[in-house]
Amino acid sequence: MSSTVGIVVPAYRPDIPKLRQYLTAIVECLEPETVVVELDAPEDGVAAELDDLPVVVETVPYRRGKGAAITAGFERLDTDVLVFADADGSTPVDSLSAVVEPVTAGEADLSVGSRRHPDAAVDTHQTFARRFLGDAFAWLAGRLLDVSLFDYQCGAKAVAADCWAEVRSHLYEPGFAWDVELVAMAAALDRRVVEVPISWEDRPGSTVSPVSDSVALFRALLSARHRAKQLRDDRLHSAIAARREEPTALVERDR
Repeated sequence: MSSTVGIVVPAYRPDIPKLRQYLTAIVECLEPETVVVELDAPEDGVAAELDDLPVVVETVPYRRGKGAAITAGFERLDTDVLVFADADGSTPVDSLSAVVEPVTAGEADLSVGSRRHPDAAVDTHQTFARRFLGDAFAWLAGRLLDVSLFDYQCGAKAVAADCWAEVRSHLYEPGFAWDVELVAMAAALDRRVVEVPISWEDRPGSTVSPVSDSVALFRALLSARHRAKQLRDDRLHSAIAARREEPTALVERDR
């Protein structure tokens, strides 16, 4: 029996023509059971511009952040495999399909698209500053976490439903740091994580700030490492956690 696939596309003030084109390609090429667009703080009439597409559009009047939007979208899905792709279409649908394949084939619990893999094909590079910071972050994450990857932050990942059910209560980061947290928690729970090289094209107009978001990512990396150590019953990190107030997981917020 083939696995059912659901796809979430988080979007904040997207380029609607490009988003329509990307959603159409996803539906036609991947034939998912469900596509959910999580639209944050849309301008008047934007959601209606997607009404004719075979997708579900969920809107909130404020900006939740990428991680919170994906989490909300995943919670709406009832499929064997849960996928997300960034709304700018930087990951072409054929590459997105390659990311999904290891999970549908039962070869992985979490599949991570990778722009920095040696076999990846990058059509348009980021600015030097963003590329340098991204490389430095990946290097550091590989030394602090239980899984070493070339790329933790690429906007294309697929996760098996049973893996999501186990990892979901350990996710707290509402923004861009959600990606590395997902990978860290899956690895700490001894889930199979694979990295898939993709074709990728940098899109202008990113909402990521190279400086402020890099600082937030570093803090989130340390936090993810701390919680991963807790999951592995590390005495030091468990003792530290016992002295702190327990945060609220994303899946428990706004309920």
